[in-house]
Amino acid sequence: MFSWTKMGLVFDPENYSEKYVWLKQFAQAPATLIRDEYVRVYFSCRPGPDKQGQYVSYSAYVDLNRKNLFDIRAVSERPILTLGSLGTFDEFGTYPVSVIEKGSDIFAYYGGWTRCESVPFNVGIGVAVSKDSGKTFERLGPGPVIGYSPDEPFVMSGPKIRFFEDRYYLFYIAGRKWKLVDGRAEPVYKIRLAVSEDGICWNKIGKDLIESRIEIDEAQASPDVFFANGKYHMFFCYRYSEDYRGKAQGYRIGYAWSYNLIDWTREDNRAGIDISETGWDSEMISYPHVFELDGNIYMFYLGNQVGRRGFGLAKLEGHLR
Repeated sequence: MFSWTKMGLVFDPENYSEKYVWLKQFAQAPATLIRDEYVRVYFSCRPGPDKQGQYVSYSAYVDLNRKNLFDIRAVSERPILTLGSLGTFDEFGTYPVSVIEKGSDIFAYYGGWTRCESVPFNVGIGVAVSKDSGKTFERLGPGPVIGYSPDEPFVMSGPKIRFFEDRYYLFYIAGRKWKLVDGRAEPVYKIRLAVSEDGICWNKIGKDLIESRIEIDEAQASPDVFFANGKYHMFFCYRYSEDYRGKAQGYRIGYAWSYNLIDWTREDNRAGIDISETGWDSEMISYPHVFELDGNIYMFYLGNQVGRRGFGLAKLEGHLR
């Protein structure tokens, strides 16, 4: 069993909501870009709702002192990527985002949101590139790089980009069904994988990577994969399909391991992190991002209401094994 020591809440968007109206609520799905003097953490946020009660989602970053991850050095002054144009897949949101360096450029893979009529939303996976050290990004094109297909018909989201053994691996979620709960459509999604030689043209593996455990309609998200000690480790989050916005059936963090990135053994009892008794992460924890920094392994993660109050930090005691 792993052992994570929670270190506290790192970034709360409410502290910046007066200065940045587009960053009023949430700091979701943290993803890191490590630099010599700071760690840039990308996240997704929202302004308040419009007159019709509708939201949009932007992506931003916060720079943390590499020597003290609770020391905030800078916050992006504007979203890293504009919303998509009229009728495009990302017209109403860019959430979540995952970044990777390719030469002197930085590529961001993100979930692009559009609104629907019969269900609340749909999502495709887009890609954008930065040529200014990750401050701003431009789309490679107006359409998604991974969209719907016969066995993945909707809600293509949650991309996590990784580079292993000279190939790009994109872990993501794909919708399996919409479930009506008290008249509201709720999505059920599973963790999937695509592989690429160049990061642009992708071959989908075409299978759910993680078996369902708590129920057949379990929803899974944020598959963060890390290689250590001869095998691959995945930390992810999961929830029930109904009544998941509270404590009893809300998000928890799970764990699985693999030797080949395709066949995974799920062992949630080894995850080593759970909700706190009180405070900002006492009802749910989700969207883990695991990274190595100066010989230590850390995890950024979300707390109650899927990151409404921002993201926190935990430190691994020992090693991934």
